[in-house]
Amino acid sequence: MADVLTAEAVRNELGGLADWSGDPAGITRTVELASFPAAVTVVDRVAVVAEELDHHPDIDIRWRTLTFRCVTHSAGGVTLRDVELARRIDEIVGAAR
Repeated sequence: MADVLTAEAVRNELGGLADWSGDPAGITRTVELASFPAAVTVVDRVAVVAEELDHHPDIDIRWRTLTFRCVTHSAGGVTLRDVELARRIDEIVGAAR
């Protein structure tokens, strides 16, 4: 099982993740896309990466706004797997804008 990051480690990792916030219980980012179809396309691309990593974010879809939450449920908090997934989500969102 992966180790849960300390509050300090989460803060340090968030320093390299623009627009993410959180604590050892979970990290989140909300993004607004140009349209609902654009948002769904991002979700589809995140789903592919999540399957590759075997690590899946919680995703909330509200019209063209997406909120991603990353936490390793089996570990009970944020791990480096969540940080990697957040980085990959950032790449996908960046390419969609």
